[in-house]
Amino acid sequence: MKIAVVGLGAVGGLMAGRLAEAGHAVTAIARGATLARLREHGLTIEAAGRTRTVAVAVTDDAAAAGPHELVVIALKAPSLLAAADSIAPLLGPDSVLLPAMNGVPWWFMPAATAFASDAPLESVDPGGRLLASLPLVQVLGCVVHLTCSSPEPGVVRHGFGQRLIVGEPTGGSSARVSAVCEALASAGFQAEPSADIRSDVWYKLWGNMTMNPVSALTGALTDAIVDDALVREFILRCMAEAAAIGARIGCPIAQSGEARLAVARELGGFRTSMLQDAQAGRAIELDALVSAVHEIGTRVGVAAPNIAALLGLTRLMARTRGLYAP
Repeated sequence: MKIAVVGLGAVGGLMAGRLAEAGHAVTAIARGATLARLREHGLTIEAAGRTRTVAVAVTDDAAAAGPHELVVIALKAPSLLAAADSIAPLLGPDSVLLPAMNGVPWWFMPAATAFASDAPLESVDPGGRLLASLPLVQVLGCVVHLTCSSPEPGVVRHGFGQRLIVGEPTGGSSARVSAVCEALASAGFQAEPSADIRSDVWYKLWGNMTMNPVSALTGALTDAIVDDALVREFILRCMAEAAAIGARIGCPIAQSGEARLAVARELGGFRTSMLQDAQAGRAIELDALVSAVHEIGTRVGVAAPNIAALLGLTRLMARTRGLYAP
């Protein structure tokens, strides 16, 4: 498969490297220090106690790269709006867009055709600009269940997990979901087709929309967050509100908040992606993880005072430190 990967951070780097190793024709779209590093030294992947280097074709010129069968978008959510128009040259009429990103994506509410509230969310797609550049008809949803980091440009460190869930935004099965899952599986990922990718998106969000901002606020690892009784109760209240919102938009949560936190605790202590960004001085993905949930709750009439408090506190911290601009 001819694949372009936009964004060579942690997730994008891991996907680009492993897909290239599996024999796919991969072109990475990168810039700055990452572009220079890959051109000179290749992509470095650290995993399972060993380090390897992968040669990946790389360019900063999407127009020169031209259309690809599959375009993986692995940018941080705050970067997507500025990059959307530059992604367009990678798309042919039959190209598939696969956003491997955290939080609520731009296509989430427009794909909810059973609901009246299906307009784009201002928090993640102001004015519907992303939907115009990255049309819903070319999108497959993707939920990433793995941990990795990028300690320096062009270097990816894989932690645990291999799971990538892929599905049609409006539900059901399709040949293109099967083809993308087959390509991802060939690269060693646990690729799962989903008949209801919106619910998969909401389930992951329900689990990490609290841990991420709380970790950025406190600097604490996940085990310390779960072990603090007062913080734990606050998180559970936020999760209950998010579950109520999910039920209203066709994405019900069957698991209890306590059970989900027990799973998180079993994984031990680690730095969330938002904590990594905050400590590195990078813009945090607050809108995709929290603002969008608050906006959806307001839209469908579900009160969420705890989510509002979490959003307000994290937003104020991030603005003060220069990590957030709406």
